[in-house]
Amino acid sequence: MKKLAGKVAVITGATSGMGLATARLFVEEGAYVFITGRRQDVLDNAVKEIGSNVRGVVADSGKLSDLDHLFEVVKNEKGHIDILFASAGAVDAAPLGHISEEHFDYQFNVNAKGTFFTVQKALPLFRDGGSIIMTGTVVAERGGAYLSIYSASKMVLNSFAKSWAPELGPRGIRVNVIHPGLIDTPLSAQLPPEQLASYRKGNALGRAGLATEIAGTALFLASDDAGYINGQAISVDGGDLGVR
Repeated sequence: MKKLAGKVAVITGATSGMGLATARLFVEEGAYVFITGRRQDVLDNAVKEIGSNVRGVVADSGKLSDLDHLFEVVKNEKGHIDILFASAGAVDAAPLGHISEEHFDYQFNVNAKGTFFTVQKALPLFRDGGSIIMTGTVVAERGGAYLSIYSASKMVLNSFAKSWAPELGPRGIRVNVIHPGLIDTPLSAQLPPEQLASYRKGNALGRAGLATEIAGTALFLASDDAGYINGQAISVDGGDLGVR
């Protein structure tokens, strides 16, 4: 039997990379999946790639009105949620001394505020025994040059998980965070070659991770296989050695 047979999942930021790989795997494992993206054309391509049992909704996770629209669509079409993967995020590197208020607000708005309200607005639709997963980053736990705002905006997800786990535990709803390391995605491909080489050098496996490896972790956390894992932050980084 498929691990997510009959489940309804919502995955934000799922038009490429880890979110798209997860949506594809969830559908393969029997779920009906709602995915979001900010551009209609890119979203349409993602829906076409997944193929079936998927519905795309244009939404920016940093805009609360877009989140309201997303969950209204879910309510009208399926009536409930079993799995929420808050995967939408924003990253913009800048050195200390050159960080503007706009730079700060942009990342906290999507990564912290957007994730918070994605979860809160989804809760009225959640069935008992569900799973909430959030995408963080290993940088949140080890830091990173020029990424102080990004890392801080993602570190709050650990606090969310620890606080929400006892609140939602009576309903059997589990809350966990995935902290990916360097993953081979269209975003990471934009990094300078020397930076990519440095990241690989500091990795025990000597390579970037695959989007499908994050998807596999998300499937585990979404399924009954992880029924006793709650309030945890799980690093999926190939063994970060801290060498740069």
